[in-house]
Amino acid sequence: MPNHNPDQKTTVERDGELARLLEIMRRLRDPDTGCPWDIEQDFHSIAPYTLEEAYEVFDAIEREAWDELEGELGDLLLQVVYHAQMGAEAGLFDFHSVARRISDKMISRHPHVFGNESRDKTAAQQTADWERIKAAERAGARKAGVLDDVALALPALTRAVKLQKRAARVGFDWPDTGQVVDKITEEARELVEARDSGDTAHLHEEFGDLLFVMANLARHLNIDPEAALRDANAKFTRRFGEIERRLAAQGRRPEQSDLAEMDALWNAVKEGEK
Repeated sequence: MPNHNPDQKTTVERDGELARLLEIMRRLRDPDTGCPWDIEQDFHSIAPYTLEEAYEVFDAIEREAWDELEGELGDLLLQVVYHAQMGAEAGLFDFHSVARRISDKMISRHPHVFGNESRDKTAAQQTADWERIKAAERAGARKAGVLDDVALALPALTRAVKLQKRAARVGFDWPDTGQVVDKITEEARELVEARDSGDTAHLHEEFGDLLFVMANLARHLNIDPEAALRDANAKFTRRFGEIERRLAAQGRRPEQSDLAEMDALWNAVKEGEK
């Protein structure tokens, strides 16, 4: 079994594992003796793997697959090391400067732990302070726009919520959910009109508008829309799988059934879950 007790290893031994990983990546990227595939990669080609590994960490946590999480975290750490090595080669940054930067950020954003501010705050107060400090950092970085640094690569629903939260901080927000629901009704009507018009570009736009307002409603209701949709996906997968099992018990597959029968089976499965 791997040793998970940090007290049973010296600091030098523990740090040695990180140094070992950094050296492995340096050798993989060595232009003369490294791996041809690794040598050919750049920030753009590696970025999709970074995103994939982050999702695999998330997946392991969602499934509470704690025996897998250690390995998934290692895969994600490798991505950080990979980008840091490429940064060092380009003279942009290295792993140590990356670590120093995040350490400095954590210290500056937690004055109630590392500074003189009181720790006697609610979670809401700490969140507000965090956002205030971030806003000051953005101003210092000359990012004048309120929405400037909301990452483009976020999942669309998550990014929609972040954009809306950022705008809400400066007062651009509906005061209650009733107005958001009214806007959903309006956008749904416009979607139907776009469908009937036959204009696919307009239909695309109106569908996006409706999703954006739905994300806004989720924010007002303190619901994570990504999590809600993941749960809906899991529910659909579970119920459709039961439909398949019930048909299989009759020696048939879904394509040998029809909508009416499968809909009836769906309702039976749904009723059985109550």
